[in-house]
Amino acid sequence: MINLYATQIESISLHRVGNKNKNEAIFLSETPHSLNDETTGLLKEYFFKPFREKEENYFNFANDVDVEFNEMYKITSEIFADPDSIHANSKKIASYLYEQSNHPHIKSGEVYVAHLSGVLLDNVKVDAIGIFKSELKHDFIQFEEKGSNLDIVIQQGININKLDKGCLIFDTGKEEGYKVLSVDSNRYDTKYWLEEFLGVEPLSDDNFKTKNYLKFCQNFAKDVVLPAEDKQQEVLFMNRAVNHFAKNDSFEESNFLNEVMANPDLIPEFQNYKTEKGPKFSVEDVSTFDIANKAVSDARKKIKNVINLDTNIQIKLDFINPESAEKFVEKGWDEEKQMYYYLVYFNKEQKS
Repeated sequence: MINLYATQIESISLHRVGNKNKNEAIFLSETPHSLNDETTGLLKEYFFKPFREKEENYFNFANDVDVEFNEMYKITSEIFADPDSIHANSKKIASYLYEQSNHPHIKSGEVYVAHLSGVLLDNVKVDAIGIFKSELKHDFIQFEEKGSNLDIVIQQGININKLDKGCLIFDTGKEEGYKVLSVDSNRYDTKYWLEEFLGVEPLSDDNFKTKNYLKFCQNFAKDVVLPAEDKQQEVLFMNRAVNHFAKNDSFEESNFLNEVMANPDLIPEFQNYKTEKGPKFSVEDVSTFDIANKAVSDARKKIKNVINLDTNIQIKLDFINPESAEKFVEKGWDEEKQMYYYLVYFNKEQKS
């Protein structure tokens, strides 16, 4: 888990990278940018806000042969070994990004390379390198006095409330290719940023396994449980699955299936589905791991626990107490009306 509250920007270098395919230029600043309190505060909010809001999906630098051949890994290692080299290496970073800017959709923009200190990663203080890019320009209005009148002047600039692209590279796990976080607001060129520039692949840690296994379960519920049972059982299956993850520190697949699968006949279906769809979620070989609590909390917020009926009525089932949905909600068929119904038992209505 990352905490950027006490993080300081020790140095920052600014460059501009055009689209090489369009013969746009690259501009490399000769010296680092001089920071003051005002710009530092604005830049910290501009750079760090997306990482506070985004789900933490970590990456590693990678290469088909060896991570040592990954260009960004090599530059990163040089900076961490000698932080004073960051400006010279920031030019290498900007130049390398320029070399990857060959697709006509890639936009020119400013590149910021920062040396960061005081980052808390899993409660351990580490240094980091921040690489950020601003691409989209927005019109804004300025005013200036002309004689006895106030005049409107249209100018262009970046929106400091929305970072276009960015990554944080943490000085930890060097042998595995460091730990990297990335954000990208413009999804049309994600491959260019993640694969061609950074050259990273998802880090298969406990957070990654927890998140992906729950996504896999959600798809199994939709593709198998729903057609075989009904919407109520689809929701209840995910209720049980999430609660199993929430109350356990470690995951073991056979225990999980015995606890959450109300219909034992669906266990072979689960195994077949895992063989077929598991690679899509990187869980085909995953059966035991330590559960990451934050990934469970994030998944719980995203999983729908509502039954939508065609009579414009919704039934919301509680993720915290799934047994209530099984004990006090019954589904039936009304012969006279030729319609399904849900029967809900309760003692009294609760005040909202």
